[in-house]
Amino acid sequence: MNPMKRRAFLYGGIGAVAACGTADDDRLPRSTSETHRWRMVTSWPPNFPGFGDSANRLAGRIGELSDGRVEIEVFAADELLPAFQVFDAVARGTMQMGHSSPTYWRGTLPAAPLFSSVPFGMLPSEHKAWMDHGGGLTLWREIYGAQGVVPFVAGNTGAQMGGWFKREIRSIADLAGLKMRISGLGAEVIQRAGAVPVSLPGADLYTSLATGVIDATEWNGPFNDMAFGLHDVASYYYYPGWHEPSGVLEALVSAEAFESLSPHLKAVIDAACRTEADFVIAEFAARNQRALGTLTTEHGVEVHRFPDDVLGTLRRLSLEVMDDLSAADRDLGRVYASYRAYADSIGAWHAIAEGAHTSARGG
Repeated sequence: MNPMKRRAFLYGGIGAVAACGTADDDRLPRSTSETHRWRMVTSWPPNFPGFGDSANRLAGRIGELSDGRVEIEVFAADELLPAFQVFDAVARGTMQMGHSSPTYWRGTLPAAPLFSSVPFGMLPSEHKAWMDHGGGLTLWREIYGAQGVVPFVAGNTGAQMGGWFKREIRSIADLAGLKMRISGLGAEVIQRAGAVPVSLPGADLYTSLATGVIDATEWNGPFNDMAFGLHDVASYYYYPGWHEPSGVLEALVSAEAFESLSPHLKAVIDAACRTEADFVIAEFAARNQRALGTLTTEHGVEVHRFPDDVLGTLRRLSLEVMDDLSAADRDLGRVYASYRAYADSIGAWHAIAEGAHTSARGG
């Protein structure tokens, strides 16, 4: 077994094996002399569990699969630049690579958050089907490509929690005036519900919640939320995460840097990202369930479901927001039309497949 295939086997994952098979194809010229030294900037605190670990692991995986011909140095948020400047740095070409989430680029690219999630939208398996088989990836590459960025799916956190609140949410009226950290399209929806959306990087959540700068925050799920210690500063933990039923992590590559690679090394980048994406969604599923148990049994956290009337109102507002945003931005309208059509088409299968199995097993 040659070294490339041996590493792919050790990393595991169907995506890696298949992609590395392509990379080993004799039709792809392999260079033994080119070496690329890249810098990757992230939107995460240093070595943050899940997100930060994924960025480090992806960089190492690319180095291994490329036989050291692509060396990537990883910089956490604020080590070189702030968390929300990752996209701009990669687009300018001052950084060769970034690791972040499409939800953060709503101000620059209104369509970007749809490539991660839509409120009350598709779950991760459905979203992946749309990306790979329903035209989502093509649209993503087109829209980011106009900014000089080549995006790759590098993970999915799975369906998220609804967030941490300092006061109980019994009706939609309880959202009036509430200052909530929330990103992506959910911010538009929560604002129409009467709340005040606040944009903050993850590193600022604990202090902001503890000092009253915000009254509530969403971040991800039990695994990451517990790492930030949010259970120490808020009493009410709500589900479902209506605002983000899928949470894509993205690897961003400068188009100039990507085009400097040989076909073989381009295939390595793709293979590494696909393998990491498989790893991340499994890791979050495993760690979220363990962390939820720790939060409830060791820290006394009470988990609450949003009332039906609150969810019903938020869903109605979400549809209004998406229609209005689609009318205001051509690219967002194109992406949403594709997304909505695929969601409608796959819904029938989901209902008699995953949805029916979940119902039949009783949870």
